[in-house]
Amino acid sequence: MNFSDKEHFPPRRKTRPVKVGRLTMGGDAPIVVQSMTKTDTRDVGKTVEQIQQMEAAGCEVVRLAVPDAEAAKSLGEIRRHCPNSILVSDIHFQHKFALMALDAGMDKLRINPGNIGDAEKVKWVVRRAQEQKVPIRIGVNAGSLERRLLEKYGYPTPEAMVESAEYHLRILEDLGFRDTIISLKSSNVKLTVAAYRLMAKRCDYPFHLGVTEAGTQFSGTVKSCVGMGMLLAEGIGDTIRVSLATDPAEEVRVAYELLKSLELRSRGPVVIACPTCGRLEVDLFKIAQEIEQATANIKTPLTVAVMGCAVNGPGEAREADLGVAAGRGNGTIYRQGKAIRRVHETEIVPALLEEIKRFVADQAAGFTAPPAEGSGAADPAPTRLVTIQ
Repeated sequence: MNFSDKEHFPPRRKTRPVKVGRLTMGGDAPIVVQSMTKTDTRDVGKTVEQIQQMEAAGCEVVRLAVPDAEAAKSLGEIRRHCPNSILVSDIHFQHKFALMALDAGMDKLRINPGNIGDAEKVKWVVRRAQEQKVPIRIGVNAGSLERRLLEKYGYPTPEAMVESAEYHLRILEDLGFRDTIISLKSSNVKLTVAAYRLMAKRCDYPFHLGVTEAGTQFSGTVKSCVGMGMLLAEGIGDTIRVSLATDPAEEVRVAYELLKSLELRSRGPVVIACPTCGRLEVDLFKIAQEIEQATANIKTPLTVAVMGCAVNGPGEAREADLGVAAGRGNGTIYRQGKAIRRVHETEIVPALLEEIKRFVADQAAGFTAPPAEGSGAADPAPTRLVTIQ
């Protein structure tokens, strides 16, 4: 940033760190990206395949639904196929499934202790989790609030959601358990934001953010980014899950784009593309889409500007790590402020991808290579070394 973000945004909320496998949620740790498999957990092969796809997209924590005993029995086999994955079991009502998940080596439990049986059953689960150093997420959802709270408040409110969370928290705290993460989700953005804000004033536990049942890929992305973006900009949130009615790998990609837009995480390219107007003289839609698709699996952080006219194009292209300013059937390729080559429109994509490949290799080697021979460019600017948080 060219300005001090400390002057414009609140500091990150101070929370206690909680270990989840090899990761930390809360404290000063980077915000963790997670998602949930959408396969039948009882189908080990398909579930393992989806876990691998999610992790390839950058998913750091994978949650698995455990609706019945057969699904619970499958957890051990899934763990054997994914020994290095950070796995969470999502359990409702059945304390036995939670015990089976712990036996299978899950890294975290998502349970509401008040819903898994009497006090003795809860105690068994909590004691086992303590012994194995497995944290618990209390997940409050506006769509499944306790009847007593609906009778008290009339309908889901932020106060009702916070009261539900505090009820479950007290159960854990009375048993001396504090490796806890909290979520307060609703499909209503305003309700979700208000509940998290209220809870943030009342405890120092890390928060799992999400707008639940957000919707289809388009509308759900908008709702998720509005709700979580507001909270993250206020310094609230330690791990996020984007909930979309689509492939979980897409949820992960949206999560990273959200975090990158707020400069909270750096992973892979940020593609800047002008919206186009009547000044456009090349097929920028096609160029931008091809660049974004071709760079989707790159992990190195970099900014790529794809611009289509002479007004803002050169400036944006110069400010990016790599960029192209196109017009009149040609494009000028920039690398860190320097124009390094001019190519015909049909060569823009391969030329830019070639420079991206060179840039990524240079980042890995820790130096900047000179531009391709014959490009006629001046010496390029020094590479800005960036690391994945």
